Amino acid sequence: MTPYLRPRRSMLYVPGCAPRYLHKARSLKVDSLIFDLGDSVLVENKESSRDQIVEAVLQGGFGRREKVVRVNDLDSPWGIDDIKAVADIGADAILFPNIESKSDVIEALSVLDKAGGSHLPIMVMIESPLAVLRAEEIAAASDRIACMIMATSDLLTQLHGHKTPDRLALHYSLSHVLLVGRAYKRGVIDGISVDIKDMHSFELACRLTRDLGFDGKSLVHPNQLAYCNDAFTPKSVEIGHAHEVISALEKAHHEGRGTIMLNGRLVEHHHVNAAKRLLALVEMTKELEVA
Repeated sequence: MTPYLRPRRSMLYVPGCAPRYLHKARSLKVDSLIFDLGDSVLVENKESSRDQIVEAVLQGGFGRREKVVRVNDLDSPWGIDDIKAVADIGADAILFPNIESKSDVIEALSVLDKAGGSHLPIMVMIESPLAVLRAEEIAAASDRIACMIMATSDLLTQLHGHKTPDRLALHYSLSHVLLVGRAYKRGVIDGISVDIKDMHSFELACRLTRDLGFDGKSLVHPNQLAYCNDAFTPKSVEIGHAHEVISALEKAHHEGRGTIMLNGRLVEHHHVNAAKRLLALVEMTKELEVA
């Protein structure tokens, strides 16, 4: 299975400049919280936001939700200080923006390790055409990469693409990064939807990338959570089928058969691996939701 496997149906950006959002995040039905020091924070609030995120994470109360901190670019006036401040406060991962090469990954890990964060996995944002083209180089750079998160809004702008319900302009980029992520056993998360009030388009976006094979979607508003979680939660029929696959193929192997027909479909060993992964995520999700 994928290293660092865990439910990431929903990854909510929480701006560090708003203490009420940091407090509210403790009660939201979300799998992962991305405490954001980046674009959502004005320049004059960068340092105070950093302090507020450090205080919130140290205080705790987020249950089993994954706690991720998105730092500023390493070449910005705040990036290095961000990493020094958050490397050892109890975050589950550090998210680095604008990663475009293997050398960017190596530099990020080096800075994090020097700050006392050698125990932490990292996540990388894929937000430019160059990053998409070099996605394999990036994914292969380190096994500490837990997740690759698409920044589709930035990417669409740089592609000069048009925003359409079917997200046609992003199809290649989404598919390419997903392929790379699966090849190197990285989690892969879809980007945000900027139309906060358009739940129809948001739900469609969730289901499109779910069907592609994405693990979940990043989002910017709690009102989007229910749609996101529902789209990426395995349904009872899928769970039942997974149990059937495991049981049926196990019986077939005892009888000396390598494959079987189940409900009119051929079942092989790779289907068992997929079923076990699905059931593992289902159990992790149950534990997360009772926390």
